[in-house]
Amino acid sequence: MPAQSKKQQMAAGAALSAKRGEAKKSSLKGASTEMYESMSEKELEDFASTKRKGLPKKKS
Repeated sequence: MPAQSKKQQMAAGAALSAKRGEAKKSSLKGASTEMYESMSEKELEDFASTKRKGLPKKKS
């Protein structure tokens, strides 16, 4: 399932980084915290790997 906006893609990348231990969980804010807790590493990879070209900045 690809990300639907640039913000969503960036939040997934931050959550994935924390899930892998590359960043601290305490550094997450907002949507990335929710994604960290509710999504698997595979789901986060799918979101984070979405190409940003053509995506809206924010999901309406």
